[in-house]
Amino acid sequence: MALRHPQAAPLSADVEQTVGQTAERTAGQAVTQVEFHSGVADPVAFACRLLRKAARQGVRVQVTAPPERLAQLDHNLWAHDAQDFVPHVRMPGASAAVAGRTPIWLARAALGADAPRVLMNLGAGGPADLAALDRVIEIVGSDADAADGGRERWRAYKAMGLSPKQLSDAGTPLG
Repeated sequence: MALRHPQAAPLSADVEQTVGQTAERTAGQAVTQVEFHSGVADPVAFACRLLRKAARQGVRVQVTAPPERLAQLDHNLWAHDAQDFVPHVRMPGASAAVAGRTPIWLARAALGADAPRVLMNLGAGGPADLAALDRVIEIVGSDADAADGGRERWRAYKAMGLSPKQLSDAGTPLG
């Protein structure tokens, strides 16, 4: 996979809306908001653009994904110009002091109460504890396996009484 500079493609209105709403949201809200971006051709590049904007706006985000996708995201977040660097840390593993001043946390699964209250999921299982989160952003790839996983997570959120919101869809609806 060739690395693409995240500024090569402008942010969609949906991405702008997602980051903007996250910046305005306060930690005291009771209901976790769940947003889906499905049919995403390059989930890692999409996540890089969203994470760059979130970090610039002071929004802290934990990102969950399978190990190989986390490694790819970690590499891509480092692989840009110095002015495009997105501060991030792999968790667990970083000290509390480092994690506390780092806006983006990369992990295999959602972390506990001390973690950022916004979670971006790139294909890992959904979070077990939504009470520790204000917002979940699901990024679903365009391949059949990713779409199936996205549909399963969509149904799980609905079963929890939440109302997931579809912000962008380049493919088949999840519902």
